[in-house]
Amino acid sequence: MTNSIDIVTFGCRLNTFESEVMRRHAQNAGLEDLVIVHTCAVTAEAERQARQAIRRAHRDRPTARIVVTGCAAQITPDAYAKIEGVAELVGNDQKLRPQTWQALASGSGQTLIGDIMAVRDPESHEIDGIEGRTRAFLSIQNGCDHRCTFCVIPYGRGNSRSVPLADVVAQARRLTASGHQELVLTGVDLTSWGRDQEGQPPLGRLVGAILREIPELPRLRLSSLDPAEIDDELFHHLTISTRLMPHVHLSLQAGDDLILKRMKRRHLRADVIDLCQRLRNCRPDITFGADMIAGFPTESDQMFEQSLNIVDEAGLTFLHVFPYSPRPGTPAARMPQLPKEQIKDRAQQLRQKGENALEAYLARQIGQRRRVLVERQNRGHTQHMAPVRLTTPTPAGTLTDITVIASRGGILEGEIAA
Repeated sequence: MTNSIDIVTFGCRLNTFESEVMRRHAQNAGLEDLVIVHTCAVTAEAERQARQAIRRAHRDRPTARIVVTGCAAQITPDAYAKIEGVAELVGNDQKLRPQTWQALASGSGQTLIGDIMAVRDPESHEIDGIEGRTRAFLSIQNGCDHRCTFCVIPYGRGNSRSVPLADVVAQARRLTASGHQELVLTGVDLTSWGRDQEGQPPLGRLVGAILREIPELPRLRLSSLDPAEIDDELFHHLTISTRLMPHVHLSLQAGDDLILKRMKRRHLRADVIDLCQRLRNCRPDITFGADMIAGFPTESDQMFEQSLNIVDEAGLTFLHVFPYSPRPGTPAARMPQLPKEQIKDRAQQLRQKGENALEAYLARQIGQRRRVLVERQNRGHTQHMAPVRLTTPTPAGTLTDITVIASRGGILEGEIAA
């Protein structure tokens, strides 16, 4: 028998942060021989992989106690309770409470799934870092008040709630003091931070407070941003602060206006192109990534062409492509669906478009001097989020200047700058 606590995490950076919170609570509760499967409900594929991981854990560690949590478990607990080997289900609210893991340690075998829509208070958690990572994720917001027609996440996460500014700054200071060179602010709907707080401070105010109050923090990065909700203060910091990384990842989803409206998004293609151009005018080296959905219901060939074209028109470099996956209970699932093979083909075309854009960008980096945070196995990322492999062994956690000497297979090669 092993005494280890293993966590299998699917989905977003917020899940990664929360997995570390659960690890700490489980260890403090004295739990042993435990496997936590932290699920995601964004796509049917994410759920399939989670079910596969549960079965594998049961096969490979038959004596281990398997606890399933996360968005998929919150939304459809009965489906996961039926899988052989599952000992407990823990809801998204309960998973972050130390008393939940203390109850599990005392032998409780109940299903702990509460009403996530009734949760109003934000959760603030103190951790010193994330196991095996040199950058630290910092959760500042949870839940979502929007109801995009393709998305079930609000039903797994509840309504939007923000961690107070002072708590975020205190945790950012703690992570910086523990040696992290880069912090990544994460949330379900990051740009909605502050709207449930007194005075409704914008996200830009929080970013400014972190940069001002923790001058010893070398790098601050933001996870996915809603193009319709980038406030003036945040725009200002993105354009002038050298410690706020020049990389913006947008929750874009599509490049056609009618599809965006059917998705119930709050931006149009022109808004995204204009935002990228304005940011680029102020900070010419800034790079952009985007989440994109291929094969949304009713998407015609011409509509899909608009999604392909916006990669060039907005100057996108890093694409995260999802083939559309109908989620039970969502409005989009009731719309006329495209054939699965067509969805798969469009996803491949969009990924290829993204790979071509990335390859062209990386080729332009050869000969440039860039600053890299080394992560593991001599690999890291530039401030622009370009992946780098160093030619000489360099300890993880090192922040160093490099000269880019080549680009191979979607990764830059760099040597330590003289």
